[in-house]
Amino acid sequence: MNRFVSHSPAETREVGGRIAAALEPGQVLALEGNLGLGKTCLVEGVARGLGYTGEVNSPTFALVNEYKGGRLDLYHFDMYRVSGWEDLYSTGFFDYLDAAGGDPGGALAVEWSENIAAALPDHTVTVALSALPDGGRVIEIKGMEV
Repeated sequence: MNRFVSHSPAETREVGGRIAAALEPGQVLALEGNLGLGKTCLVEGVARGLGYTGEVNSPTFALVNEYKGGRLDLYHFDMYRVSGWEDLYSTGFFDYLDAAGGDPGGALAVEWSENIAAALPDHTVTVALSALPDGGRVIEIKGMEV
């Protein structure tokens, strides 16, 4: 497990960049943590680290945002409102999972992954964000060396 401490959005994005450098086609990043802890900021760092130059924002209302044009395509999901298998199928999650493992390949970043834990593949990388009393964040990464 890798453990990082962040005291700013820039530091959180930097951790995302480190994740991007180790990311392989077909991998899933399961992002865990309460609202406002920097999950989207971390995904922005991953997208930038992969070479994506466009806007990165939370897919809360779109359910999934696609970031293309980098070393890998990145599919950014928000599963906050997903409450069952029918909801999950309607997001296209499994289609994206299949596409990410193909050629040229891509990866998935899943916010609120706790809501779909039973559907995550065995090789999922867990990225847990938690708050520190001083306002900083602890970022713990399991399943990937960065």
